[in-house]
Amino acid sequence: MTSADEIEQRGYLTARTLTEALPYIQRYDREMVVIKYGGHAMTKPELSKLFATDIVLLKHLGVNPVVVHGGGPQIEKMLDRLNIKSSSVDGLRVTDEATMEVVEMVLIGTINGAIVRAINSAGGKAIGLAGADAKLLTVKKAEKKRKTASGEYETVDLGFVGDPETIDASLLKTLAASEDDFIPVVAPVGASETGESYNVNADTVAGAIAGALNAKRLLLLTDVDGVLDSNGQLIRQMTREEARALIANGAATGGMIPKLETAVDALDDGVEAVVILDGRKPHALLVELFTEHGSGTLIR
Repeated sequence: MTSADEIEQRGYLTARTLTEALPYIQRYDREMVVIKYGGHAMTKPELSKLFATDIVLLKHLGVNPVVVHGGGPQIEKMLDRLNIKSSSVDGLRVTDEATMEVVEMVLIGTINGAIVRAINSAGGKAIGLAGADAKLLTVKKAEKKRKTASGEYETVDLGFVGDPETIDASLLKTLAASEDDFIPVVAPVGASETGESYNVNADTVAGAIAGALNAKRLLLLTDVDGVLDSNGQLIRQMTREEARALIANGAATGGMIPKLETAVDALDDGVEAVVILDGRKPHALLVELFTEHGSGTLIR
């Protein structure tokens, strides 16, 4: 049984935590923070619930969060269920017409709705959006080149895979300025000028939106601690130039390459800083934004 002294002590610890967080709460007051949400943090129910609660808390603390979500594993699972064959080129999914229908169904119809419901259940007012809504994300067909055995480069047709061409962030700004505390949740499906739907990498979409909003922070939730050095140790901070060097010298591999590229592009577009952090850790967002040492790798 908990004694009265223990209960009182917990109260004092909570009060101290709040006062220590005050300077950071003031730093992000009314600022835009874009959060790429994906990986295990999205597929584990207990982490999904904590994420939704953290997003609502951010809004109540005066932060303006914009959530951009992925869904690769869920798309793969649905393609398998429907017996639709899918291939990849250098980690990018080749998206034909049948695959694109599944992408839209899973990202917009299933995942986006689930995140919106989770945030609303936690006390927020989330609104689900896709790139075609209010021309938020206009895309162009992605071009992919790869080196052949002869040493020449050839163009690979990825189908309905797009790259951001323009971002119209006016709707997101309107929602952020509203007194109704709306929280946008964006699915990474864009539309071309002619109205065709395209699948877009969620990291890329999050970076492009963060740049268009001049966001205070872009947080990329992933399944590793952050950017690791050659000894496997977490790099707490790095510059934009150091991030470029990791890509150029081959030290960055796999899925970390597009994340670093997204970080560099976002910084070039005016985002103050980008953080790559582990979304599997409970309350990683709050630790990053409201504590001295943060969580993950900060890139300025």
